[in-house]
Amino acid sequence: MSTATPLNRAELARRTGADETAAPVRIVHLGLGAFQRAHQAWYTDAVDESREWGIAAYTGRSPQAAEEIAAQDGLYNLVVRAVDGDSASVIRSISRAVDGGDLDDLVSTIAAAPTAVVTLTITEAGYRLTADGQPDESDEQVRTDLAWIATHLGDAALGDDVDLANGPGSTLARLLVGLEARRRADAGPIAVVSCDNMPSNGDFIRSGLLALAEHATPALRVYLAEQVSFVSTSIDRITPKTVQDDIDTVAELTGWADRSPVVTEPFSDWVLSGEFPAGRPAWENAGARFVEEIEPFENRKLWLLNGAHTLLAYAGAARGHATVAEAIGDPICRAWVQEFWDEAVAHLPAEGLDLKTYRAALLDRFDNGRIQHRLAQIGMDGVTKLRVRIAPILLAERAAGREGEGAARALAAWVQAVRAGNVPADRADDKVKTAASETGILPLLSVIDPALAADAGAVAAIEARLADFA
Repeated sequence: MSTATPLNRAELARRTGADETAAPVRIVHLGLGAFQRAHQAWYTDAVDESREWGIAAYTGRSPQAAEEIAAQDGLYNLVVRAVDGDSASVIRSISRAVDGGDLDDLVSTIAAAPTAVVTLTITEAGYRLTADGQPDESDEQVRTDLAWIATHLGDAALGDDVDLANGPGSTLARLLVGLEARRRADAGPIAVVSCDNMPSNGDFIRSGLLALAEHATPALRVYLAEQVSFVSTSIDRITPKTVQDDIDTVAELTGWADRSPVVTEPFSDWVLSGEFPAGRPAWENAGARFVEEIEPFENRKLWLLNGAHTLLAYAGAARGHATVAEAIGDPICRAWVQEFWDEAVAHLPAEGLDLKTYRAALLDRFDNGRIQHRLAQIGMDGVTKLRVRIAPILLAERAAGREGEGAARALAAWVQAVRAGNVPADRADDKVKTAASETGILPLLSVIDPALAADAGAVAAIEARLADFA
């Protein structure tokens, strides 16, 4: 029977002798999960010595994470898993963990004057936007939310209290309601920070919110344009799903009975570009970088780390591997990754990114077998990931007069997985199934990016690489 101590602020105060009162909420986070707790919450905890920047973190589709963390007063252990051992520390920056279904709580917190920043980790597919940043009206939830916005946030409803009992279900629509409440409360400017793996993610979310706001009062569009800043970021820290062994490890290592620890790698990186009109934590003191031009950093991370992960998710799985470490340990998969990287770096700036060192560091990170980063987890929502991580490389290679075999192989591995019924869950599953029922690969490629299907050479390159997985 375990003798570990339940983790809560009172017990932490007894152990440390310090005041462990939760910091006042100044940051709202949408998408409470393992990555956010290993990344933004960790950065905030590391720099907020005076405890002024508490986070109210809201779950997405399931309340479970909020329930587990709320039972621990927002506390959890972050386990840094290096090749030579583990270290753990209690992260204190989450002041409130809340079920994302509590729209009243979310809206009132965004509208509160002290709130200065909204961050998001909702996965690429969670934005429910088309490739050009418009609401995806083929999505039933989006259509429902657009109608709700027109009814409840239009000029005719300006004098009314907004009834949130049957409010919108998509994350951006919910965020829009919160920003409208903030505008009505005259609570001042705010920064919205996307921390998902998408190019120009700040501009992307700005485009989506402005498009949603076209169905609301013009005053909201003015507020979005004049008082809401949209910060683009590149984020990087491998964070696998927590399993029971990790919970047991924390109990042995720390003496805490922690229901929801997070395991991550020693490496972390955060690059941001944009303004914070209401202030922010001094994240740079924990290593974050603030730059004028973020696109090269975004593409380096999206194409080299995320692109290789996506390649391995399908090609590695096809060769019988379950984790990144297993797959990269396979000489054939390793060669495929290097070939893909050779293609990707041809379209990155030669200066300022230290690409040779970055590639070597990625191999070391992938080789860390103590981080059980499962390919099935990485392979989820593959349509959106392939669209931004792989398709741009193949199209760029084609434009340069080359075949792009490495990128073509990643797409071929996905096509073969679809045909075999071996792809993990995907929010575009209905579109994928419809396309897979048609003849040839063109319908499937069109789901990823119509430009792929329109390029006969790209199609031929992908078809040729199908033989790798026959």
